Amino acid sequence: MRKHVGSALQICPQNLHVFGQEENQQCPSPRPSAPNSATCRGGRPFATSRCAGHGPRGAVDRALSRIVEEGGIERLARGVFVRPRKSRCVGSVVSGVAEVVRVIARDNGETVQVHGAEAARRLGLSTQAPTTPMYHTSASSRTIRIGNATVRMVHTSNRRRLQFAGEPAGLALAALWYLGRGNATPEAVARIEAAIGPDAFARLRSADMPAWMADALDAGAAVRG
Repeated sequence: MRKHVGSALQICPQNLHVFGQEENQQCPSPRPSAPNSATCRGGRPFATSRCAGHGPRGAVDRALSRIVEEGGIERLARGVFVRPRKSRCVGSVVSGVAEVVRVIARDNGETVQVHGAEAARRLGLSTQAPTTPMYHTSASSRTIRIGNATVRMVHTSNRRRLQFAGEPAGLALAALWYLGRGNATPEAVARIEAAIGPDAFARLRSADMPAWMADALDAGAAVRG
């Protein structure tokens, strides 16, 4: 069985620099060609399930572990791998936590939204960065390890918190939930609009939101005139 799975993996596409960009991506080759310049991009993270068509799960797991040992790919988290990007200056460029979380969420069929504290920081509404990466999820609460990072996934049954997940409008929505009624000032709303742009802001205003949040967006619009 190992020989069958290994052979199947070897006939996968060789253009690994685009791996991970398509939903129907296939499993990478166990012997990818080494990059020869700083502009040669490695693949994006992928889940074990992307290789399911190449054999039984146990055999696929063993094949992927063998490729990790050979240095062809790296394991980022349980069931998530990548062929790392390379740089002359710093060597391997590791995928970010957010990118790996998106792969895990897609593989599990869950909706994941960045936590409001991090959203507020990205939008310039706060200088405080969470000490532990956190995400709201439609699935169960849990802690996962991604490289050296510990990531908290916090369940929410409030579907309004998960609207536009992964979009600028969703980031803004998460920040507003975090700020709350008292801190969603017209100045904060103006900063949000400047950060995400008019199109994303219009999408934000179409969200299902509580009355206080809609009033805050209206007040921000009134201040802008």
